[in-house]
Amino acid sequence: MHTTLIGIPTKQIADWTTFHEVFAEALGFPTFYGRNMNAWIDCMTDADDPETRMVQRAVQPGHLMTLEIDDADDFAARCPEQFNALIECTSFVNFRKVEMGGTPFLSLLLTGHISAAR
Repeated sequence: MHTTLIGIPTKQIADWTTFHEVFAEALGFPTFYGRNMNAWIDCMTDADDPETRMVQRAVQPGHLMTLEIDDADDFAARCPEQFNALIECTSFVNFRKVEMGGTPFLSLLLTGHISAAR
């Protein structure tokens, strides 16, 4: 399976505003991106359909998109609300794809020491 790895510079995230700025920049969300988690889910749901142009760094259908979260332990400690939302919303994007008859395509690569319970 072809995998596209996209680095997310979480060291630049300090709050919800910077969370959305970082993801919008890293993934190339459209200018009308709503900068909330519902809008994030909507953009990411179409990240395997380049024709929608919801994500400039879209992958082809059937390919995997992996968001690389370096120093995930630091990100989780500094921004637990944003970290947990990222985990939950990534799962929801894949659930939504399955509900729509598609295939899950979004994954997270968490590096650093991650405790099991957050």
